[in-house]
Amino acid sequence: MKVAKLLYINGKWESERNDKGVDYQNAVLVLGYGARNILEDPAFFSEVKKKFPKADIALSSSSGEIFCNEVFDDTVAITVLEFSSSQIRTTQIDINDFQDSFEAGNRLIENLSDDHLKWVFVLSDGSKVNGSKLVEGLNNARPDKVLISGGLAGDSDKFEKTVVGLNQVPASDKIVAIGFYGDQLELVHASYGGWESFGLERTVTKSEKNILYEIDNRNALDLYKKYLGKYAEELPGSALLFPLSLKTSEDSDPVVRTILSINDEGNMIFAGDLPEGSKVRFMKANMDRLIDAANAAAEACLAINSGASLAIIVSCVGRKLVLGERIAEEVEIVREVLGSKTILTGFYSYGEISPLKPFDDCALHNQTITITTVNETE
Repeated sequence: MKVAKLLYINGKWESERNDKGVDYQNAVLVLGYGARNILEDPAFFSEVKKKFPKADIALSSSSGEIFCNEVFDDTVAITVLEFSSSQIRTTQIDINDFQDSFEAGNRLIENLSDDHLKWVFVLSDGSKVNGSKLVEGLNNARPDKVLISGGLAGDSDKFEKTVVGLNQVPASDKIVAIGFYGDQLELVHASYGGWESFGLERTVTKSEKNILYEIDNRNALDLYKKYLGKYAEELPGSALLFPLSLKTSEDSDPVVRTILSINDEGNMIFAGDLPEGSKVRFMKANMDRLIDAANAAAEACLAINSGASLAIIVSCVGRKLVLGERIAEEVEIVREVLGSKTILTGFYSYGEISPLKPFDDCALHNQTITITTVNETE
């Protein structure tokens, strides 16, 4: 397995790492994450296609690009892959062609044959796709032991429009899935939040998909404001500092949910569903614990596979906004743990897709850092 990476910045290819001599003319896969205004320019796609003429090209808008051990904005980070024996198969769908996001997720997996399928990497529109229903559909059709990871496209901190594209100029409403096949593939995944829970466990008593109305039969926003104290006046922006821990059943592991906005009726809209009957706890930000979570995710990957050629990080825009000038520390700690031989790439998203348990069903995360490491044995 050979991996190279390039950074498109200020209108040109300014940085490149191609230690193993990837043949750009014969590369099989290009993954790119970047600023929406660049990706929507047909001239940019033409340039990428000319540079990698035989590759499947999957592009997604982002809220920050990970290149080496730095985080960039207003760039495009490109990863180029070439395999010895493994193969890929790609598929793209439009969410408007389906009744809901569940059906869309189900179709994505059905489009990828399960013979020797090991991993499905998903890049989805982050504005119009219901991420919770998407992962339910992915899991419904997922063959046993097949890893599914990826993320929802971002749009800086604008939350206006996201774009994704496979072998075309990226556009809204698209979902791309890349299937990786081959017995020589070695895959490891991890996801950690690092948020600190506080207060009592409470029950969601009224909700509709990702809109929360009541917790413990009380107005959810009023209860939220009580816990936020002085930060209540800064809603919804301050909600990034106080996400919710969500458990859909007694036996399920918690995932993080964060507020996207508050509608005109005073109800909170989250970046993921909160089913009625779910258990929630309030959480608060701790800078050091967020960075410790990145360390823990990297350590979990390293413990299983110390020789990964590639590590794809999908982390949340909420973490980026909370960490501010310290955001590079999240990536730097991953680099320190995994070592210089593993190429780091990835992006900041509007939702992260990764299992909670090894090669189990995938889950939709918010405010979480996820890592997928990839290697190909000889």
